[in-house]
Amino acid sequence: MVASMNALAKEPAKAALIDAEPATSIVVVGVAAFALVQLGLAVLMVAGPHSFYSDIGPFGSYNGHYIRDVASFYGALGIGLAVALRHVSWRVPVLALATMQYGLHSLNHLLDIGRAHPAWTGYFDFVSLLAATALLGWLWRAAARESA
Repeated sequence: MVASMNALAKEPAKAALIDAEPATSIVVVGVAAFALVQLGLAVLMVAGPHSFYSDIGPFGSYNGHYIRDVASFYGALGIGLAVALRHVSWRVPVLALATMQYGLHSLNHLLDIGRAHPAWTGYFDFVSLLAATALLGWLWRAAARESA
């Protein structure tokens, strides 16, 4: 009888340990998703700058060199976000940088909103970049709360 009571007493402790394991936070999921997007864009821009220009960024005249230059920024941001997955202390500053970059990128698209071809892509790009900026800002704030 004592043995069975000891077994019952140990069950809740075991369950408590399982419940105490931290779940993957939304910040980790968001950082991972943005890291993949940044790295994916960088690879697409390097591997097929003309495809990127014609399918995603049809603003002004085509310039493969500048598209690959921008790919280096996306790649660096993607690597920084990937590092922030393992190094929690990197999350707030990297998310701050990403939010500012997306905010400035959104502003640039707003200024050129009518210059895309076809025209609807200018509006779509601006709205999607603005939404990504808001999401990054929210992740930045959530990461700051997690680290406090």
